[in-house]
Amino acid sequence: VQLQASGGGLVQAGGSLRLSCAASGRTFSNYNMGWFRQAPGKEREFVSAIPRSGSMTYYADFVKGRFTVSRDNAKNTVYLQMNSLKPEDTAVYYCGALGSDYKPVGDWGQGTLVTVSS
Repeated sequence: VQLQASGGGLVQAGGSLRLSCAASGRTFSNYNMGWFRQAPGKEREFVSAIPRSGSMTYYADFVKGRFTVSRDNAKNTVYLQMNSLKPEDTAVYYCGALGSDYKPVGDWGQGTLVTVSS
């Protein structure tokens, strides 16, 4: 599955953004999906995940209560609603297909830059 993230931009602290990740191919619904981010000079880190059914959601502690992940299998799209953004959320955000063990599989695709100003 090929992935394309979008929706990033420049926002003030406390603001909101909604990221989208469009997937090509008919196998999107077969994959658990995740959001990851990479800040300058840092390694890529896990942000959130959602299983194929969308029945549950998982979050890193640093985004719990602020970010919400969802998916629309009919549109081959996964979303990340980000509220109460902080400067430390500044990073390139990527979506990724996850295997049954929730580890990334395949290519990351193009990420989208989120910049939060203080």
